[in-house]
Amino acid sequence: MDRWRDLILREFTPQVARLTLVADPDGLLLEEGVLEGIRERGFELIPFEDHVAFRYAYESKFRSRWDRGEETDLVVVLRSSSSDLDALPYDLLQAGRKLSFNLGDLFPNLSYPVVAALDRADLDALFDAQTKHAPGQLGDNATKEFVLRHVFEIAPELIKQPSDLLRVLLRRHYRGQRIPAILDERFIQVLRQNGLFEDWPLEAIIPDAQAFFAFLQERWPVFLDSLAKPKDDAVYDDAADYGFDQSAGQQIGTAEGRPEGVRARDGEYQLPGPTLLPFDHHDVRIYIDNLFLEGLLQPVPHEQSQALAKTWVAYGIKVSPVENRRRRMEGLLDSIEKTIPTVEARHGEWLHFAYRWAQLKVLSAEDWVMSEEGNDLQARIEHLMTQVDSRFLEWVVQHYANLINLPATNPVMLHHLPRFFAHSLLSTQSSSLRPSGKLAFLMVDGLALDQWIVLREVLGELDSKLRFRENAVFAWIPTITSVSRQAAFAGKPPIYFPASIHTTDKEPGLWTQFWVDQGLTQHEVAYVKGLGDLSPCDAQAGGDMDEVSECLSRPRLRVVGLVIDKVDRIMHGMELGAAGMHNQVRQWARQGFMRDLVGLLHDRGFQVYLASDHGNIEARGVGRPAEGAVADLRGERVRVYSDPRLRAQIKERFPDALEWPPIGLPEDYLPLLAPGRSAFVRESERLVGHGGISLEELVVPLVQIERASARPASSVSRQDAMGGNDS
Repeated sequence: MDRWRDLILREFTPQVARLTLVADPDGLLLEEGVLEGIRERGFELIPFEDHVAFRYAYESKFRSRWDRGEETDLVVVLRSSSSDLDALPYDLLQAGRKLSFNLGDLFPNLSYPVVAALDRADLDALFDAQTKHAPGQLGDNATKEFVLRHVFEIAPELIKQPSDLLRVLLRRHYRGQRIPAILDERFIQVLRQNGLFEDWPLEAIIPDAQAFFAFLQERWPVFLDSLAKPKDDAVYDDAADYGFDQSAGQQIGTAEGRPEGVRARDGEYQLPGPTLLPFDHHDVRIYIDNLFLEGLLQPVPHEQSQALAKTWVAYGIKVSPVENRRRRMEGLLDSIEKTIPTVEARHGEWLHFAYRWAQLKVLSAEDWVMSEEGNDLQARIEHLMTQVDSRFLEWVVQHYANLINLPATNPVMLHHLPRFFAHSLLSTQSSSLRPSGKLAFLMVDGLALDQWIVLREVLGELDSKLRFRENAVFAWIPTITSVSRQAAFAGKPPIYFPASIHTTDKEPGLWTQFWVDQGLTQHEVAYVKGLGDLSPCDAQAGGDMDEVSECLSRPRLRVVGLVIDKVDRIMHGMELGAAGMHNQVRQWARQGFMRDLVGLLHDRGFQVYLASDHGNIEARGVGRPAEGAVADLRGERVRVYSDPRLRAQIKERFPDALEWPPIGLPEDYLPLLAPGRSAFVRESERLVGHGGISLEELVVPLVQIERASARPASSVSRQDAMGGNDS
C-alpha cells in the first residue's frame, strides 16, 4: 500500500486546473515531505491565513501572470476546524477545483484526538504500523499505547528496571524528540503501576528534558563516588566491584543502602528519587560521552579525578581546564565527523547538528587552539568545515523553499515566531488571548549560535536561577537584518513587505499590526530598539535599561518586542575574527545588561523569549564588484539587484557566486551571494560578516529564558519546550 503522502500527492496532477482549493484542517499539506512533493510536481502553495496578505500575494504573483497568458499551478490551502471551503473568497470558489484531506480518512481505526496531537513527521511510522498490524477499532488508551509502541518505540509494560527507563528517556531527550502530552500522561500512568518507580519524579523528567538532565547531573557525583573506594583509592570499572547491582540500579551491602564511601547528597537534591543511577549499564553508558561533549551535562571535580579520568567516565571528570577542553574538543570532532546530516535529512537534524557545531566553534576560538599547540586540531577543523559547508549548501538549495509554509506551532523559521508567541498566550479554554498573559521577545541582532552559547554561560554565572530552554530556527536568505529581522516582527515572509524590504523603519508598525490582528489593542503592544548598554557613567543603573523600564511601566502592556543591537555593532567593528567576537560578547555580557533586562522582565511577569535575526562568519575578501550604483544592496556577503541582467553581469566576474532565487521574496529582489566563506571586499581583507548561506549565518537561537526558585544542577537543555525538532 502507498504511504500516506502518496495518497495525497496522487491528487496533484500538473495542468489539470490552474487553481486547486484544499480544505486541510489537520495541516497535512504543510508537512515537510508533502510540501516538497507538491513543489516537485510544479505546484506553488499559499496558505489562506490572512485575507489581506493572501489577496496581495494572489493578485501580484499569480493573477498578473495568468493575465499575461503564463501557466502556473496554484494550491490555496484553507486551514480551519472544518472542511468547509465556503470561507474562501467567491472568485476563488468559482475558478478552482476542490479537494479535502484529513487524518480521520488516513487513520480510520485510531482515536482522532491522539493522532491529531502527533507531529506530522511521525505519521510515517504510524501509517506503516497501521498497515502492518491492521488494528481493529481502538479507543483512546489503546491508541495511545499503539502509538507509544510503534511510533516512539516505548512499551511501558516492558520497563521493569531503572536502566530500561533511563534508556528510553536518554534516547528521547538527547534527540529532542517531541512526544505529545496526552501520550506522556499515559506513559506515566502505566509506570506508576510499578512500585519500583514510586519515588521517581516522573511528571518532571519524562516530558521535560531540562529536568531530566538536571536529574542526571545531581546523581553523577554520587555515581563517581561509587566507582572510587576511598579506603584504598582503587578505581573499579565494573559495578559489581563496589556492591552495585547493575541490573536493578540499587545499592547493596550497607545499612544505608549505598556502597561504602558513597556520600549522601539527598539534602542537595532539587529533584526527588533514587540516589544512585545505573550510568554504567550498557544501554545508558553509550549516551554519556555525548552528553558531556555537547554540554548537556557538566563535568564535576572529584578527589580521585586522576584515577577516574583513565576510565570510561573521563568526559565527566574535571581535571585541568586545558586538558578538559582538549579532550572535549577531540571528542566533539570525532562525533561530528561521523554525524554530518545528509542532503536528504529533515530540517530538525540540521537544527540539532547546528548546536553541536556551535559548541565546537566556541572551543576552537580559544587561545590554546589558535596557538601552535593546537595546529593539529586547526587542520581537522578546517577540513571538517569544508565538508559541513558543502553538505549544508546542497541541503539548503534543495529544501529551503519547503520550510516557509511549515506550521508555526513548532517554529522552524523566524517569521513563524509571532504566531508561535500568540499560541503560547492562547487561553486553554478558547481561542482568545489570556487576559493575564504577558510576553517579551528579545531580538539580539546578529547573535550567532556559538555566540549565544558564550552569552548563556555568562548569564548562568551572573544569575544562577536562570534556566534556558533552547531550540533553533532558520533565518531568511539573504541573512541580513532588513529581511530576516523584519520577517520575525511581521510574522510574514518578506514578499508581504516589498516597500520596506531595504529598511527596518516599518518594524514597529508590522509588530503592532500582527498583535492587533490577534485581538490586542495598540496600547497593549510595544517595540523598543537600539538597546544593549548600561549607563556609561554608572554601570549599575541607567542607560538603555531606563528606557525599557519606562516602557514596561505601561499599565496595559501585554507584548513587547525589544531589539538589542549591541552584538551587531560589535561585529561590524570586529577585526580579530571569531575569537575576537567571543571575547567581546563575553565582556559585554559580564557588564550585566542582559542579566538586568531578563531580571526586570521576569519581575514584571513576562514570559521571555530570545532569538536572533542572523548569525555571522569570518570571511575573506574576493574583490569588490564594480557595479557603481546599480546594486540595491551592497553588503559584504551579498549584493541585491532588481534587474536580472545586472546580476548576471556581476556573476560573470564572480563565477562561484550564487544567484539565489527570490524564494519568499519580492520578485524584483535578486540576491547574489558571495561563494563559500568569502566576501565582496578587497582580496587582502578579512572580516566578520553576514548575508550568505552558512550554518552559522542561517541557523539562529530560539530560547525561552525562565527563572527557577532554585537552580537545577544542569540549566541547559535542547528539548521540546518550543515544540522540539523533528529528527
